[in-house]
Amino acid sequence: MTYDRLVCANCAAPVSEGRCPVCRASRERLQQEQGVLAGLSPVALVTLLVVMLGALALLAHQTV
Repeated sequence: MTYDRLVCANCAAPVSEGRCPVCRASRERLQQEQGVLAGLSPVALVTLLVVMLGALALLAHQTV
């Protein structure tokens, strides 16, 4: 989940706006935790998986 969809329990505002110190701290922590694939949509992740499986199948077919 991305921080732009989270609502702060302290001020009831979106965390992405950073209205209070709790929001700003949470926003910073979530930005640091995001990995390489965190910004990809589910459709992009499925597409990447299909491409990788296709490449693996092609590689397996060439070695046989």
